[in-house]
Parts: sequence; C-alpha cells; structure tokens
Amino acid sequence: MIKIFRKIRYDLLSKGQTSRYLKYAIGEILLVVIGILIALQINNWNQVKKDDKILREYLGKIKSHTQEDMRMLDSLTKYRKNIGNLCKKARTVILDKKEEENLLLLMGCGSAFLEFHFKPNTDGYEALKNSNYFGKINNTDLDSLLIRYHRLVDDISQNEGSYNGYLKGQENYISTQFDKSLVLATAFLPPDSLNLRATPQSEYIEDFKEYTSSASYRNVINLAAFQFDWMIDLYGQLDEVGENVIREIDSYDN
Repeated sequence: MIKIFRKIRYDLLSKGQTSRYLKYAIGEILLVVIGILIALQINNWNQVKKDDKILREYLGKIKSHTQEDMRMLDSLTKYRKNIGNLCKKARTVILDKKEEENLLLLMGCGSAFLEFHFKPNTDGYEALKNSNYFGKINNTDLDSLLIRYHRLVDDISQNEGSYNGYLKGQENYISTQFDKSLVLATAFLPPDSLNLRATPQSEYIEDFKEYTSSASYRNVINLAAFQFDWMIDLYGQLDEVGENVIREIDSYDN
C-alpha cells in the first residue's frame, strides 16, 4: 500500500503537477491520521471492555459473598428470635415467682450461653478496594451502599462482642461457684443412661433449681431478653442493605 502511494506521488511530481501532489499529500496525511485515531479508539474500546470484565468479576465476588452473608443472617435471626422469646418468657416467670413449675423453661434458656458470631465474607470487597478498579465505583450508589453495609457489619461485631464478653464473665463466675457436672450430664446424656446412674432424679432437679436461680444465670437471661431484639434489628438492617447491594450490582450487567 505504501509503495502504491509513493508511486502516485512520484508520477505527479514527474509530470509537474505540484498542486495536485500537495493536495494528494495532504489527503494521504489525513488518511494516516484518521487511521491512527481509529486504531486508538479501537484500542480504547478494547481496554474499556477488558476493564468492565474485570470489574464485573470483582462485583460478582461481592455479590456471591453478600448472598452468603444473608443466608448466615437468616440463620442467626432465627436463633436469636427463638432464644430471645424463651428468655422473655423466663423473665416473666421470674418476675411472677413461678420458677418451680417452669423449670424446663428456665433450663432451656441455657442456650443463651452459646456464643454465636456473624462472620461476613469481606474478601471480594477488600480485593476491589485494594485494586485499581475501585475508582470505577467511587462516589456511586454502589459505593455508598457498600460503605453502609460494612458500617453495619462493624456495629454487629461490636454488639455481639459486648454480649459474648459479658457472657464469658458470667459463665466464668458460675463455674467458680457451682458444680455443673449434673447439669451437663442432664444436657448431654440420654435419659435412659441417667436412670442407670446412682444419682437420683431428684438430685438433678435440685441441682437445676440451684443453677437457674443463680444471679449470673438470670443476668444472662435478662440481657438476652432485650439485647437479642437489638441484634435482630441490626441483622434486618444489614439484610436490607445487602439486597440493595445485590440489586445495584445486577444493574451493572444490564
């Protein structure tokens, strides 16, 4: 192609057609410039497509991790709600001084001593934050939602940490004041096995009465009765923001 253009210019010069040569040369330059601009634009399009693909991969991970988080939130919400309702009933029983006929209910509140933590998967979000592609969502609706999401994650962590820390303190105190061997045996051994032991059933019952009447045990019941509602509310807020995060990520594919 270059040889053809060169031959045309040479023929024009040899024939003394200088003005036509100049026009042709200018046209040739314009064609070259246009070709370069087209090549640059194509290269830019390819780079944009490549960047969009990589960004979607990051967002896909964040979406998948958010969905995992929401499933975990659902399980935690059910647990907190069930145990919280038990503790509310137990609190009423204690206030009405009807512990004797509701011993099983008080025993069931022992599950409030179990530690549960919400452990979100933040790998996708952290990977995007530490990449060169985070700027592509900076100051967007998605950026605002992700900031809100992770602030709520921090609030939940702080709330759960406060409850679990108090729980450990009360449990450690009970352990120093009370022999839990019969309580644990009742909790983990099948009834038929307990009937074969030398310890009479009445002793197990008396042990449970003493255990569930301790101040530390009842402190945990009372705390769970109201703090679980707070936790459930935070779970609900995070779940709602998570739904919006997923919806916003889906809009990037449309």
